[in-house]
Amino acid sequence: MSFGWIPEAELQVLKLLWVNEPLTAREISAEIYNEETSSSVGTVQKLLQRLEAKKCVRRDRSEHAHRFSPTLTQTEIAASQLDLLAERVSDGSLAPFVTGLVRGRRLSKREKAEIRRLLDE
Repeated sequence: MSFGWIPEAELQVLKLLWVNEPLTAREISAEIYNEETSSSVGTVQKLLQRLEAKKCVRRDRSEHAHRFSPTLTQTEIAASQLDLLAERVSDGSLAPFVTGLVRGRRLSKREKAEIRRLLDE
C-alpha cells in the first residue's frame, strides 16, 4: 500500500476520524479549529479531498452533509509511514528504528510481549 507521506494536517484529520467516525467537514473543523467558519471548513474539505484521493478516507454521499470515515487503520498508516521513513533514512532497513525504539524508551511489559510475538512470527 503506497499513498505517500501523510502531512501533519492530514494526519490530524485521520486521528480524529479513527476515534469519532463518521464525521462531516464541519464537525472536523469544529474539533480541530474550534470553529466552523467558511475558511476552516474549506481547509478541512481540501484535506479530506487529498485523503480521499490517497484512498485513506471514504465519503458517504447519502445525506446532504457528506460524512467521512477512514479506510485504513492507524496501524496500517503507521506501517506505511515507517516504510517511507526507512527508505529515506536507512535504505529501507527497519533495524535502526526497532533498535532506537527499544533502547530509546522504556517499553511496558505488554509492548515487549507484543514485539516478541511479532518477531517470533
